[in-house]
Amino acid sequence: MEKINPSKVNSILATDCGSTTTKCILIEKKDDEYRLVARGEAPTTVEAPVEDVTRGVLNAVSEVQELVGRPILDGDRIMKPKKEDRGVDLYISTSSAGGGLQMMVAGVVKTMTCESAARAALGAGAIVMDSIATNDGRLAHEQIEKIRNLRPDMILLSGGIDGGTTKHVVKLAQIIAAADPRPRLGISYQLPVIYAGNIKAHDEVKRILGDKVSLDITENLRPILEEENLMPARQKIQVQFLEHVMAQAPGYKKLMAWTDVDIMPTPGAVGAIIQRISDRDNITVVGVDIGGATTDVFSVFKDADLNSIFNRSVSANLGMSYSISNVVSEAGMENIMRWLPFDLDEREIRNRVKNKMIRPTSIPYLLQALVFEQAVAREALRLSFIQHKSLAVGLKGIQQSRTISDVFSQKTGGETLVDMIGLDIIIGSGGVLSHAPRNVQTAIMMIDSFFPEGITMLAKDSIFMMPQLGVLAQVHPEAATQVFEKDCLIMFGTCVAPVGVDKDGKKCISISFTRKDGTTFQQDYKTGELNIIPMAEGEEVTAIIKPVRKFDIGAGRGIELETTLKGGSVGVIVDTRCRPINVPKGKTARIEKLFQWYQSTNMYDISRLKSI
Repeated sequence: MEKINPSKVNSILATDCGSTTTKCILIEKKDDEYRLVARGEAPTTVEAPVEDVTRGVLNAVSEVQELVGRPILDGDRIMKPKKEDRGVDLYISTSSAGGGLQMMVAGVVKTMTCESAARAALGAGAIVMDSIATNDGRLAHEQIEKIRNLRPDMILLSGGIDGGTTKHVVKLAQIIAAADPRPRLGISYQLPVIYAGNIKAHDEVKRILGDKVSLDITENLRPILEEENLMPARQKIQVQFLEHVMAQAPGYKKLMAWTDVDIMPTPGAVGAIIQRISDRDNITVVGVDIGGATTDVFSVFKDADLNSIFNRSVSANLGMSYSISNVVSEAGMENIMRWLPFDLDEREIRNRVKNKMIRPTSIPYLLQALVFEQAVAREALRLSFIQHKSLAVGLKGIQQSRTISDVFSQKTGGETLVDMIGLDIIIGSGGVLSHAPRNVQTAIMMIDSFFPEGITMLAKDSIFMMPQLGVLAQVHPEAATQVFEKDCLIMFGTCVAPVGVDKDGKKCISISFTRKDGTTFQQDYKTGELNIIPMAEGEEVTAIIKPVRKFDIGAGRGIELETTLKGGSVGVIVDTRCRPINVPKGKTARIEKLFQWYQSTNMYDISRLKSI
């Protein structure tokens, strides 16, 4: 593709071809800054009866064209570049249509190279269907059968440090060859297999797999035990996704000819914009996209050497429609019920779940149904984040020189990198979060799921445009950043959450606030409360937070912290409900406590809620 000159780009059209809906946005330069102008959507048309993804794209673009009142299409062609008041300068796209990119990974040791391979695949935007390792407890014929039955789009093979023994990774290559895997899409091409293992095994892997698959060799994921090198494999995955997998999907060759930048997998593009914002502002980030079938969690945290580490996880069985029964099954009825300020019997819960599965696009129209759906969302997010923390870990199996100070360090090899008290911002997206009737509902759902600690900003993607901005950031970072900050994110405000445990009603923290005009006020908060201080977006206060001896706000137990608290569409949320949040188990006590929290935050209409 031709190199793009950002200075000549004033009008940008971007689409995201999802599994059910194709979203289109138009970004234009106005008064020396880039802003979102219009958004449209249409059903995705990759499946029968249309079987041409470009029809859905054209329908979505047509809606945008009508909204802005100027021609963008010339028949079935996007006009480029923009001339006078016709067409656009740049067209880009992401895609997860047809189920997205589905991969298997293989590595010698399950908790080392296999986990590194999974991180590489997930970071490139794939769903990892299964991981195969020489020590995963399955016999060779069972592994062969699994590869044949799953029919992945691609396999990532890794294992061994450079120059080390080759017999184990060669055995994995033989298993893949014996399986003779057939791709999920198309019958006329060979399955892509990327080899990212011991360079000493290159020739042997070529000999075993060269004639059976489309083999692509790249740098080792773990060249030495102490180093993880994921980027070359991620780049190869995205190239293979574009040239092999997407090329087999109906209409994608035509779509690829339209775009000015290579099509990216939707989750990979979301990860790209989150990484860019994290790097630019030097902040730690957790992002989540909760869908009907899966929940993606993204994070950027610092490792022990203060390097920024990006991780992504896919909970492929946790979602709000197709997978809602899995959420209820994994969380358990008790965990769903703890968020309901009314009583539902188990039979009614199961009926609600089944109705959502058979009518996945339905939305709640009664308050009781909304509260129930948001209770399930809390558990889907909580379980997905637990899975993410288990994946976002330091390297396992490495030799570390340790000093006496390391004994007290929480970040040793193999332990999670997720440091909640050091987290700067949580960003939520997906229907149940983005389209909640009140922003405070989204903010509290995120708090109840992720349990933020210390001082954390909360925000949501207003209309889920992060995928398009992620691919735009590859060629025009200025435009992507400006739209991300001014049109994409809705800032809820700051969550203040002391860490510790005590009985409800005991003093927890005291906060002294100083506004920019010099006025001050002070407030004490008791354990077990949830309070909101109204503060508009752009408004800031200086706060001195003094926790009691049992609690830590980020400086240590009982040590005061001076910080800046930022407002938003919700305000400053002071959450003194301990960590983990203690919801009373008894029905009467639970309902009373939930009413207290929901009333203090204006989360729901309490009079209507009490009438249920």
